[in-house]
Amino acid sequence: MKAVFVSIFPELIESFFSVGVINKASKESILDYDTVNPIKFLKKNERLDDSPYGGGPGMLIRTEPLDKAIKEAKKLTSENTKVINLSPQGKKLTQKKAKELSFEKDLIFVCGRYEGIDQRLIDSVIDEEISIGDYVVTGGELPALIVFETIARNIKGVLGDSNSISEESFSDELLEYPQYTRPEKNNLGDVPKVLLSGNHKKIKTWRKKQSLGRTFLQRRDIFPKILNSNDFELLEEFFSDLGYESDRIADLLESIDKK
Repeated sequence: MKAVFVSIFPELIESFFSVGVINKASKESILDYDTVNPIKFLKKNERLDDSPYGGGPGMLIRTEPLDKAIKEAKKLTSENTKVINLSPQGKKLTQKKAKELSFEKDLIFVCGRYEGIDQRLIDSVIDEEISIGDYVVTGGELPALIVFETIARNIKGVLGDSNSISEESFSDELLEYPQYTRPEKNNLGDVPKVLLSGNHKKIKTWRKKQSLGRTFLQRRDIFPKILNSNDFELLEEFFSDLGYESDRIADLLESIDKK
C-alpha cells in the first residue's frame, strides 16, 4: 500500500516512517509513502488560510491550494484513490474500518490545520471523513498516522507474527485479555497459575473469560448484547472470581440476552 499525506508539516510524516515496523515494512516495499505540501501551490504573498464567512474564531485552509495538492497526490497514486480527511466530524475509527481500508491499493490522507477545511472541498473531493475520537487536536498529521498504522497492521507482512492481529483488542470486538511475562513471581504479584499449566484449552478458556469480563466492565459500549450459553457462563464465572455476590452478578447480567 502507498499512502500520500497532504500536509504542511511533512517532517512529521517522514519521522514516523523512519522507525519501527512501519520503517521495516517500507524497506521491504510492503508499504510506501509520499507527502504533498499545499504551501507549494501558493502564489507569491498568498495565504494558505483565511477567516471563515459569517465570522467566528479561527482560520480555514483555502480550497485552491488544498485542491491542487490533492490532485498532485492522485498523480502519485491514481485518479480513483480514496481521499480521507481527518476530522472530529468523521465516523469514529474502528478495527473493522481499519481492516476494510487495508484492502485499498493506495490512500490519500488530508491533514487539516486551524479550524479545518472549506466545506465545498469536503463535498466535492473528500471520499470519507474519519475521527480518532471525541476530542480535538491541533492538526491532522497525528490522527492520519494513527489511522494509517491501524490500517497497516492488517496488511500481510507488516507485523512479524501474523497471529498478533487475531489476538489483539477489538479483533473479535472484545478487549484483549491480560498478558504476563517472566519472572513467574515478584514483588508485584504472581502470574496466574493457569498460564503456567501448559494446558492450552484451559488457557484459551481463561483468556476468553478475561476478555469478556474486562470488556463488560470497561467498554460496555462495545460489549455484545447477546452471548452464547458458554460465554454467558464464563462472564458469570469472571464476576464470581472477583468475589461478587450472586445477587449483584444477576443484576449485572440482566441486560445480556443468552442464545
